[in-house]
Amino acid sequence: MHKPTSKWKIGLACAGLALATTAVQAAEEKPLWEVGLGAGAFSFPSYRGSDQTNNFLIPVPLFTYHGDFFKADRHGIRGSFFDSDRIDLTVSFALSPPAPSNDIKARHGMPDLEATFEIGPQVDFTFWRSENRARFVKLLMPLRAAFTVEGSPKDIGWVFHPKLNMDVTDIPAMPGWNLGLLAGPLFGDARQHAYYYDVQSRYATADRPAYSAKAGYAGMQYLAALSKRFPKYWVGGFIRYDQLGGAVFEDSPLVRQKDYFAAGFAVTWVIGESSTRVMVDD
Repeated sequence: MHKPTSKWKIGLACAGLALATTAVQAAEEKPLWEVGLGAGAFSFPSYRGSDQTNNFLIPVPLFTYHGDFFKADRHGIRGSFFDSDRIDLTVSFALSPPAPSNDIKARHGMPDLEATFEIGPQVDFTFWRSENRARFVKLLMPLRAAFTVEGSPKDIGWVFHPKLNMDVTDIPAMPGWNLGLLAGPLFGDARQHAYYYDVQSRYATADRPAYSAKAGYAGMQYLAALSKRFPKYWVGGFIRYDQLGGAVFEDSPLVRQKDYFAAGFAVTWVIGESSTRVMVDD
């Protein structure tokens, strides 16, 4: 996630943190698909390293699907190629909205940051799982290629974000609530970092000198989320802390703040569901 914090990603973060909890658990019957709509309130910087904060309300869609390969649920959107008791191989996706540079003081006069799409493999290693499978600790290792999606699509490099994930389903003191914790470093190649942190000489100013970013470490990210599904609606919230100290691009003139918090809360209502029921190991 080496990019402006995504409104869409934040909405998904509220819905669930980890991708692909595919180990066998006590199965229950659920609709093949569900759709819904709600609203969320969010606060985050314009991009990682920005000193400007955006506070806004946006619609938050709800979509779940429990197919044999494609799945969308509280664990994210994924396609599962292989799973075992300890190792899962899936496809992970990510989206990021556009960020007009004229709305960002540090980037004023520079090209806009376009909406992007990321896709790539993810390998998950389960280190520990409770006997009732309500709690687990995993290492998630997504590697995704990133592309712009406006105008002529452009390849903007690779993103690697290994992270340790602890998930607690049905917290004892809070029945029905789910807690997710994530922590891990971020890495990107030179093209990925250049897209967000380079300053070409033609855009250089007295307080924004020319700069060329390198590949490598891009800081740490910590996230905690809490959610609960009620019969006809869902509520969730998260708080995230980003720390850019030591990042290979930390001396870019576009990095104006090296640590910050982001947070959000959303409520969605189920407005339709499939009459087909399937057994789900959630």
